[in-house]
Amino acid sequence: MASSLTRRAHNATNSLHSLIYFAPETEHYLTGVGLRGNRMCYFAGRAAPMGAVGKSVVASTFYNFNPALVARSIPAAWELATPATVIEARLVAVDAALTRLLGEDVIASDDMRALSVLAREATAACTPEGRPLYAGNADLDWPDAPHLVMWHALTLLREHRGDGHICALACAGLSGIEALVTHTKTGNGFLTEFAMSTRGWSQPEWDAAVARLQARGLLDADSELTDAGQALRAQLEADTDRMAEPPWQHLGDERTEEVVRIAKAMSRAVAAAGAFPPVFAAR
Repeated sequence: MASSLTRRAHNATNSLHSLIYFAPETEHYLTGVGLRGNRMCYFAGRAAPMGAVGKSVVASTFYNFNPALVARSIPAAWELATPATVIEARLVAVDAALTRLLGEDVIASDDMRALSVLAREATAACTPEGRPLYAGNADLDWPDAPHLVMWHALTLLREHRGDGHICALACAGLSGIEALVTHTKTGNGFLTEFAMSTRGWSQPEWDAAVARLQARGLLDADSELTDAGQALRAQLEADTDRMAEPPWQHLGDERTEEVVRIAKAMSRAVAAAGAFPPVFAAR
């Protein structure tokens, strides 16, 4: 299987997983069980499948967030709601958000049923070694409704890929903030201001990371990627694709193309329905 198909499968499906981080239903239902504020809902909602883990575990698995930002929500979240309660509320939020964004007809469609079956089959080739966020989600029971099966399967695939990406970043010797800086410099990631504000990094912390990357020859004097920096980012993406290939190899080219076809149409639909803020919709 060509790595380009693995990347296309990720690009086609990722929005259907990640919409939950922007949906108002998430904060509504998670604050309804005791959590406080959007950031706590994000950190606890995504980390809950790993159990009542501490701030260092969450910071290490989320990687490019400032650990100090994580510490404002974790472990306090587990004193307000158990991981099991958070997981249950998250699935209710997923149900509500997908129904609102896609509509009842798409939720009940043959394409939704097909995507749920194909995505679940792809997860059969995922393995837990060295992939803590994937492994936590893999221990959860499968839901029954096809659109929730679809979302859970795409969550497994997304976290499996993300865990592999962190392995690649760590092997490249990039800290969380250094990974974020280099990602913004590719022109395919967040804008710098948005990355700093959402990940909790101050200007002095950002400037220090830039200086370290310049010292390594990965950024030039204008803080742009050097040839070596561009090569490193390209290698990171290639390594990430390689480690994310097994589920799609298991599914095969023809069925993976069917996943891409269905998921792209649904991703366009949720984007058109306003699932993401403009800063994401424009990139």
